[in-house]
Amino acid sequence: MGVSGSGKSTVGALLAARLGVPFVDGDALHPASNVAKMAAGIPLDDDDRAPWLDAVGARLAQGGVVVACSALRRAYRDRLREAAPAARFVLLHGSPALLASRIAERVGHFMPAALLDSQLAILELPTPGEEVRVYDIALPPAEIAADAARNLEDA
Repeated sequence: MGVSGSGKSTVGALLAARLGVPFVDGDALHPASNVAKMAAGIPLDDDDRAPWLDAVGARLAQGGVVVACSALRRAYRDRLREAAPAARFVLLHGSPALLASRIAERVGHFMPAALLDSQLAILELPTPGEEVRVYDIALPPAEIAADAARNLEDA
């Protein structure tokens, strides 16, 4: 989980490979209307996110999968936990400057850099007891995935 540019797809794919399970990019689960809205530079609201979170939750509930998903607010994570109680979360967190530089380097992604500030504004960092593993995105993705895999296997 994390904001745009945090490396969810990269780390998620590496983590899935280490765990020997499929990887699903949550962006692929967005309704077309959400993709069009974001591509136009319009932030999603909770009503927009509801069907997407339900799709992510349904996929997580099937088990044996790593899904990249922003899960920015506690309420979103709780909704995913309701659908998939066994789900575990890994937050990729970093400085706004590093995130912006990563987004600027991406080619062909529908999420414009202009929406980063809106995502950072609604990001709710995990609270104690929420059982979210937090990683600094300045670390190499392979290192994050390796540590996350160890921690998930020990859980």
